[in-house]
Amino acid sequence: MKLCPSADKTINKFLEEHPDLETSFCREPKQSVKCGFGLQGVCCRLCSNGPCRVLPDSPRGVCGADSDTIVARYFLRSVAAGAACYLHVVENAARTLAELAEETDTSFNNQVLQEMVAVCQVEADDYREQAAVLADYILQDLYLPRSKKMTLVSKLAYKPRLAVWEKLNLMPGGAKSEVFDALVKTSTNLSSDPLDMLLHALRLGIATGLYGLYLTNKLNDIILGEPEIGTTKVGFSVIDPDYINIMVTGHQHALFKGIQDELTADWAKELAEQVGAKGFKIVGCTCVGQDMESRHTHCKQVFAGHAGNNFTSEVLLSTGAVDLVVSEFNCTIPGIEEVCNKLLVKQVCIDDVAKKKNAQLIPYTYDNGRVIARLVAEEAAGSFKERRKSVNIDLPEHGNDNSLTGFSERNLRSFLGGNYEPLLKLITEGKIKGVAGIVGCSNLTAGGHDVFTTGLTKELIKNDILVLSAGCTSSGLANTGFMTPEAAELAGDNLRQVCQSLNIPPVLNFGPCLGIGRLEEVAVALASALNVDLPQLPLVLSAPQWLEEQALADGSFALALGLPLHLSLPPFITGSKMVTKVLTEDLETLTGGRVIVDGNVETAAAKMIEIISQKRAALNI
Repeated sequence: MKLCPSADKTINKFLEEHPDLETSFCREPKQSVKCGFGLQGVCCRLCSNGPCRVLPDSPRGVCGADSDTIVARYFLRSVAAGAACYLHVVENAARTLAELAEETDTSFNNQVLQEMVAVCQVEADDYREQAAVLADYILQDLYLPRSKKMTLVSKLAYKPRLAVWEKLNLMPGGAKSEVFDALVKTSTNLSSDPLDMLLHALRLGIATGLYGLYLTNKLNDIILGEPEIGTTKVGFSVIDPDYINIMVTGHQHALFKGIQDELTADWAKELAEQVGAKGFKIVGCTCVGQDMESRHTHCKQVFAGHAGNNFTSEVLLSTGAVDLVVSEFNCTIPGIEEVCNKLLVKQVCIDDVAKKKNAQLIPYTYDNGRVIARLVAEEAAGSFKERRKSVNIDLPEHGNDNSLTGFSERNLRSFLGGNYEPLLKLITEGKIKGVAGIVGCSNLTAGGHDVFTTGLTKELIKNDILVLSAGCTSSGLANTGFMTPEAAELAGDNLRQVCQSLNIPPVLNFGPCLGIGRLEEVAVALASALNVDLPQLPLVLSAPQWLEEQALADGSFALALGLPLHLSLPPFITGSKMVTKVLTEDLETLTGGRVIVDGNVETAAAKMIEIISQKRAALNI
């Protein structure tokens, strides 16, 4: 049986030893032949006259829409869908904060709370009221009509960028209204102006970045505590079969607070012991696991560790060591359903946007958090008791024991001594040539699972470029050893010396895709220290194996920030010369950002290195 390769050799070996398993790795080769019209984005099926395909001898659909309109329309729809996902996450985090504020015994991370209260200029008498007012402030901003600009954009944005956005009319109105009108605008026989649709996508990118990423992180930090730099174990080996293991998938760490807290209670330990287990453990898979990993000191009692990213989940379940899956958002791939059925693993969903077939839906709200936690524990204990009688556990040695994690803008600055001068000095002296953000998803089509991500990272660190990672890329790079101090051996001479002197890896783990918001904070801090705008920094971004519509929303934020963004696979835009030219060339004269598409690791790395060299030359460093 032909299998899609993985940069993680243990996964390859496990799948070869279990040819009866059906996972994404065996389905991908069967889907290798792609529709050429779909790849170019020139197949339109918005109305019953279609699907219409743009051809040289038929350059317009039945309605008269040309390739520029069709491509821009679907691109904006995809960005709107991705933005909606992130806005759903920040909305739930804000609602959770509001509900927690009603509890008399609630404690918050007061430092972050006070910072956000100051930024938002919230007035309230005590910390609980401050939390409630802050949550309401954010929600009201999200719910504004599109005709009214969100007030937090001007408070959160880097001032030089804010001036650019105001000049280009990119300031977003109410974020949910922006998503709504993007769907309206791209419906049948409405907008046919591709440039207007691309500008709308940039507005959605700004809303995504400042609200769905930045503010979600801040709310989670208030509720759950901030990330802390530390060494953790990663990979399948985090699992102890003597425990009842609950695999979590999604992006909404705030929704797991009640479950985390309750699974450490005496009643939970007693329940586990009744079925012959030592206790309960949460096993991270996908971004919510990385969020927990970044806060490992806050949830270490119940958190076993982070096992892998989206396409690792089917393989992890196939080991037989997981007793229950709890999902609340995307990256919960449908393929897990068949594996769960086969291995008698029950599924629970706590947000209906991630409802899976044959899964029990228990919608989460904070006021019923304890009830949900007990239901989850009872389901997991029952599953453990029944399935362990007949299911064999085959858990390979996998991952690393000393992976460094938990980076944020604040603790990176603290690690550097309280300011960015040491890092800037290393960059100025050329010991670190520049910084690359390797972010986003994993897919199976850009050379295989995490193949392009690991290959590009290796080329960049070999050329003395420090890599910061957030998203499924972080998980793939951690499992393949790039986030251990020993990985310094893979770096160029100068970067290796820096890493060895600080006992850090050449790739810093900023956690889940929400961590992209933390990378933006780092970029702003560096630009502010140098007194320049973001496009002037020796900084490049790559979402080498982007997968989902959320990645396109992230990418739109990067372009609005004015940063060069590499993709190994193009978004579905190449059927329009106009849209392709705007995103890869013309946009640079407007925001400073542009898309670079290159599916070859070596040449892509060379282009990114050249951009960093050009930025260094412009700064005279």
